Amino acid sequence: MRNLLVTGGAGFIGANFVRYWRDRYPADGIVVLDLLTYAGNRANLDGVRGVTFVHGDIGDPVLTTALLRAYAIDTIVNFAAETHVDRSITGPDAFCRTNVLGTQVLLDAARTAWGGDWRRRRFHQVSTDEVYGSLEPNAPGFNEATPFAPNSPYAASKASADHLVRAYHRTFGLPVTISHCSNNYGPLQYPEKLIPLFVLNALAGKPMPIYGDGLNVRDWLFVDDHCHGIECILTHGRPGEHYVIGGGCELTNMELVDGLCATLDSAFAADPTLTRRYPAAPPARGRSCDELKRFVPDRLGHDARYAIDDRRIRTELGYAPRHTFRQHFAITVQWFLDADAWWQESAAGQVPVLQLPPTRPVEGIAL
Repeated sequence: MRNLLVTGGAGFIGANFVRYWRDRYPADGIVVLDLLTYAGNRANLDGVRGVTFVHGDIGDPVLTTALLRAYAIDTIVNFAAETHVDRSITGPDAFCRTNVLGTQVLLDAARTAWGGDWRRRRFHQVSTDEVYGSLEPNAPGFNEATPFAPNSPYAASKASADHLVRAYHRTFGLPVTISHCSNNYGPLQYPEKLIPLFVLNALAGKPMPIYGDGLNVRDWLFVDDHCHGIECILTHGRPGEHYVIGGGCELTNMELVDGLCATLDSAFAADPTLTRRYPAAPPARGRSCDELKRFVPDRLGHDARYAIDDRRIRTELGYAPRHTFRQHFAITVQWFLDADAWWQESAAGQVPVLQLPPTRPVEGIAL
């Protein structure tokens, strides 16, 4: 049995991790600490039994230390972060405050509460492949030996936090691990990220803004596979080590958007009720979502390509993605079609209490 503190556990990946862990380890204690900023949603945890929710900031040393002691926390999984690159360009101060200083406060809280007794303790830092910078088209994927070369304020803040986590291990002996994941997709993702944003824009008949030439490449990882990778690290990973987690699915942004349009067109053709629910969407008028694609000026410092070489976590810890992109991309799109009450409230910054719709597949396309 473990007692986990999951910071940022009401956000997209954090909430999916809480659901995943509760299903896999029903006897473990779980405390979620989340500040419920714009991307956090208490409803993301609806229906999950035996979870203690605390509304608070990882940057509060009194609160974090008290939680670790009061709930006998032995495992910290730190998802709490500002994550959107565009927001980091216009407001980098929030990223430094939460991602760097917040992580440092949490590390100190762990060191204080655990008092040097590291037995059965773990501080796991959830990071990103963006700390490694950008790859050339034919270059090998990022691995654990790739030097950090962040190109955005977001990536720089995560790299800074990772350095702090490593330093607390080397200086104080704190038992830490770090994971660097590729782009996640799946249910509960806040509607500012590419897939949910383009789905919701299409349903409203709004343009799908594609940066630059649309040829930037990302490796796509289903969120449950990311959770599985973290599980492998927590259960078998060595303290002081870091691991990259990939989905093995490189796509250009144009390929992703083309697949999204085809999947939405197919969904409307298969389900006539969608036409009544979303009359502004092009398929409701007998047209394709392709007509909404628009090229816009490229993002500042836009990385050309991310790719993951995750042979280490596969060979050492037994990780492998369990979900195919073709099927679970379609499931993700269908989830957002079904979850209109959730995303309308989420986008409005509200905290709804509702029953989340189940995932269900639609006919996908070859991607």
